[in-house]
Amino acid sequence: MNGQVAIVTGASRGIGRGVCLALAQRGATVIAAARSEGPLQALAEEARQRELPGRIEPRPLDVTQRETIPPFIEAVMTAHERIDILVNNAGITRDGLFLNMDDDQFDDVLTANLRSVFWLTRAACRPMLQARYGRIVNIASVSGVMGNAGQANYAASKAGLIGMTKSIAKELGKRKITCNAVAPGFITTDMTDGLPEKLKEEAKKLIPLGRFGTVEDVAETVAFFASPASGYITGQVVLVDGGLRM
Repeated sequence: MNGQVAIVTGASRGIGRGVCLALAQRGATVIAAARSEGPLQALAEEARQRELPGRIEPRPLDVTQRETIPPFIEAVMTAHERIDILVNNAGITRDGLFLNMDDDQFDDVLTANLRSVFWLTRAACRPMLQARYGRIVNIASVSGVMGNAGQANYAASKAGLIGMTKSIAKELGKRKITCNAVAPGFITTDMTDGLPEKLKEEAKKLIPLGRFGTVEDVAETVAFFASPASGYITGQVVLVDGGLRM
């Protein structure tokens, strides 16, 4: 990925952070985007201290604010004159039982997890179309494949993201732009750390590999889809779930 420019949203922690480091390890210049600038600066400093082949450049962005996306893409193009990779990772949860879920809980998740991907991909793919090359990787979820009680909004957003991934793949394939989705299962992050221990142990019983995944498990899969080596794979959904949904 030497010389390539990647954008990663939701980059300040968890999977997004791991993806930034994995891409920088492979030589990419990574535009790390998130709302909080402090963690992004710390991430960039970590990449420098580790002397990774690539580098991480912090750029604050709130993906739910549609009007901020075109200027963000323009700024990246002004600075680097290319966008080769887009990883749509930013997302939120607002869990609750379907019958008790209010409209804001539903709409906020759909905006952060689905509408924002449409806005950002639409803007970022234009330089890819001109270059006749691109890699788009969307972070879905096993919830979008199998559903999950208490996550009607989240599961709907991720199922919609899978459908969008396949449609984009069909539209952009002739320009040598691939679009794939990675669907994590239970991954050890701040989100899962907050789950009750009993619930985590019960969840592990459903996973053939017997453990939660790591951020690195997901990041390595994303890095493959973002690389030139995945050039004949598009419109696919790979579950990184330890066999949960088999």
